[in-house]
Amino acid sequence: MRSRVRAVAALVMMATVLAGGACGPGTDGPAAPTPRATPTPAPGATVPPATATIVPGEPHPAPTLDPSSPTPSPQPSAAPVLPPGLAGQDFERIPTTSKVVALTFDAGANADAVPSILATLADEDVRATFFLTGDFVRRFGGASRSIVSAGHRLANHSATHPEFTSLSAEQIKAEIRGAEADIRDVTGQDPRPLFRFPFGDRDARTIDTVNELGYVAVRWTVDTLGWQGTSGGRSATEVTERVLDTATAGQVVLMHVGSHPTDGSMLDAEALAAVITELRAAGYRFVTLDALLN
Repeated sequence: MRSRVRAVAALVMMATVLAGGACGPGTDGPAAPTPRATPTPAPGATVPPATATIVPGEPHPAPTLDPSSPTPSPQPSAAPVLPPGLAGQDFERIPTTSKVVALTFDAGANADAVPSILATLADEDVRATFFLTGDFVRRFGGASRSIVSAGHRLANHSATHPEFTSLSAEQIKAEIRGAEADIRDVTGQDPRPLFRFPFGDRDARTIDTVNELGYVAVRWTVDTLGWQGTSGGRSATEVTERVLDTATAGQVVLMHVGSHPTDGSMLDAEALAAVITELRAAGYRFVTLDALLN
């Protein structure tokens, strides 16, 4: 009888030990983790984005860029290196023996003649070079872009059209860089490396400063004087004659895109078709000032 009682007691004790190992902490393995409650943010609070946990050896998604982050602005390119043969000069013609002419137009005061000039150039299938100021492109953005759309070459004519010989080197650089930035911002075109001094006012010092910025200075072979207007005693016929009388290989013709401020005449635009027709009859063809760079 006693032996039967001891056996029953031993069985009860063994059952108790096994039950404790299955339900309580023990050495056979870690206890199941207790879930943590996710806190609820207070109303109006900013909830930081969740951070993904990367498990070694397992694939993980690429990081997602924040669309609100600013896109880095492109840095302006360095000044182009000017070929030595173009430095130290203010070119009055393209150095060539070929019968070519470069029609160039300065823009500053207004854009009244731009539509007429572009229409004539399109009709005659001629490309020209337009020297624009920063002031002009800001005031006449539509006209400036129409010049580009028509396939013509843009060039730098300073920001505010001052007399350069009265400026310091830093002021000169500010004028050129300012116009360059305005032309690029408004038209999307880079005017480098062509530059024309306002009023043709230059000396060795100012030419060197222009060259330092990677620009070649371009003057003209002939000024039509159409900008003087009818009130200045000029006419479209005289404009044409001045060009023909000075025609030569590499001729650079200076004209303007604006109307006269008082009489409203636009003699260069009025004479343009005849200038092209007569020069062609004399055996000339037309180029932009990029020909100077070649």
